[in-house]
Amino acid sequence: MYLEIVSPEATLFSSEVDSVTVPGINGEFQMLNNHAPIVSLLKDGVIKIHTHTQSHLVFDQLHGKVLPHADDDKVLTVTINSGTLEMKDNKAIILAD
Repeated sequence: MYLEIVSPEATLFSSEVDSVTVPGINGEFQMLNNHAPIVSLLKDGVIKIHTHTQSHLVFDQLHGKVLPHADDDKVLTVTINSGTLEMKDNKAIILAD
């Protein structure tokens, strides 16, 4: 599936991923390929992005909020204060604060 994380300042992340775990207002949940369409509010917490490889990703000052997970080299994390998620047609878009 394709994941895009957008903040008011910039696009933080935009790439194909295996899955994404988000902090929903009713609890954390995970989405995989071909997940049913969903719109959800997000609360403060950590978005966990599961990738099969990170070789194509760029870690620079613009994407500074996207960090590799300490225990797993195939997981990236992004800390957010709040946000909105839309998943449709195998594309997830997160508008994050």
